[in-house]
Amino acid sequence: QLQASGGGLVQAGGSLRLSCAASGRTSSKYHMAWFRQAPGKEREFVSGVSWTGGSTRYADSVKGRFTISRDNAKNTVYLQMNSLKPEDTAVYYCAVRLGIISRWELGHVYDYWGHGTLVTVSS
Repeated sequence: QLQASGGGLVQAGGSLRLSCAASGRTSSKYHMAWFRQAPGKEREFVSGVSWTGGSTRYADSVKGRFTISRDNAKNTVYLQMNSLKPEDTAVYYCAVRLGIISRWELGHVYDYWGHGTLVTVSS
């Protein structure tokens, strides 16, 4: 089970940190990712982190502004979002991939999804 939190309303230029806690598993050997879906748009990949935390991926639109990290002791992944823009407004979802992953941006390769958390960035 995945529980995302940390969303809210922030002004452009501000920051938020999203968290996604995984429960029900004794092992943390799974890759985690964040996706988002803006109103009227398709879901899109935002960022991903390998189970060791040693490998990360970012969408071009968030590179340099967002940072993904994880704490395996807490089975939690974080998404630090800085310099937020109105176009970052979306519902953000975390996802888990249990096996090997190569195409991080493909939503259908993920095994579990959490409920979303809404991020609204005002101009």
